[in-house]
Amino acid sequence: MQPESYPMILTVEHVAEILEVSKRKAYEVMEYRDFPLIRLGRTKRVEREAFFQWVQTDAQIRQEEEGVWGKRKRTC
Repeated sequence: MQPESYPMILTVEHVAEILEVSKRKAYEVMEYRDFPLIRLGRTKRVEREAFFQWVQTDAQIRQEEEGVWGKRKRTC
């Protein structure tokens, strides 16, 4: 998954392909509070760089949370 291989502005189809989810799930993801959504009327888009930054940040947060929970499990 090379960000440069996608257009500057991504559609729901692009988001679904990158995240390997259905279009319906991609629409749900695009409604997340911290998702960098661009609304054009009823149309939803996202800037490529903002999207990949969001994906990277989300992955880092999950990794940190798993580390915290993993440590808690070992000490109990």
